[in-house]
Amino acid sequence: MTFWNNITFANPKAFLLLAVPVVFWIWYAWRYKKIYPEFRLSSAEAFLTLGSSLRGRLKLLLPLLRSLAFAMIVVAFARPQSTLKEENISTEGIDIILALDISGSMKARDLQPDRLEAAKKLATDFISGRPNDRMGLVVFAGESFTQCPLTTDHNMLKKLITELKEGLVEDGTAIGMGLANAVNRLRESEAKSKVIILITDGENNAGFIDPLTATELAQQFGVRVYTIGVGTIGTAPFPFQYGGRTIYQNVEVRIDEKLLREIAVRTGGKYFRATDNQSLRKIFQEIDQLERSIIQVASIQRVSEEFYPFALAALILLLLELTLRYVFLRSLP
Repeated sequence: MTFWNNITFANPKAFLLLAVPVVFWIWYAWRYKKIYPEFRLSSAEAFLTLGSSLRGRLKLLLPLLRSLAFAMIVVAFARPQSTLKEENISTEGIDIILALDISGSMKARDLQPDRLEAAKKLATDFISGRPNDRMGLVVFAGESFTQCPLTTDHNMLKKLITELKEGLVEDGTAIGMGLANAVNRLRESEAKSKVIILITDGENNAGFIDPLTATELAQQFGVRVYTIGVGTIGTAPFPFQYGGRTIYQNVEVRIDEKLLREIAVRTGGKYFRATDNQSLRKIFQEIDQLERSIIQVASIQRVSEEFYPFALAALILLLLELTLRYVFLRSLP
């Protein structure tokens, strides 16, 4: 009974066709009486020993089988559907681009094991927590390129993030280039919400696009930008190449917080400062909650088409009727 309790019909008007076999049976009963008139006898004992022919009984099944097949076809045509489950899912329609600084300074070790690896780890965690969003990846240093366009294949995106390393492009910090490239990836998006999460640890010192010009592009296309400045307050151990090996020296941390804050404010986003792994984790969690607070949540009912068994039953009944009619009963009038 549980199965039938969950059944609904997408085309219930099809059941009007069930009047056809009812009319047929009325006609069949009327015709049967005309062909086989009724005789009244004082006793039928003499006929009881004769029995009835198996083929004669089978012949009576032919109209019944055809009627049942027609009824199964009508039920299939009514499109029975069963409810699989009802669940609340995110319908945010959010497209998110991660714009990640991969300049040499992102190897500084004020975050563990360094800034870049910490950002990569928390970015992949962030992606895992938003399975319904399309996400992409833009990276920048002295210039910028798209590592992954918007996609729902989060496993591929996370793999590309884990494989990132500094030195893929000329060193520098082209914040304007990175932001403009990310905006370009969202330019034709039809999502209800378009977001960029820009992560950097320095000041704009490369590229041919001014960060505020890129900000104006973001405003034009309705893109909200969250900016994250990564680095401790004061000094941090920065990597330097010396004699073919990498050494670390404490260098003053210089992040253009005024610029990053202005980018965020102008686009309706927010600026964050991550001074350690824990604060960076909390920032990603806050962005996650901020974006979830603006989405709509809909109750979605998932259904499954259930007409296949009825269509199969109709086919079997028709084959059985045809087999009886043209194989076993072919010699009967």
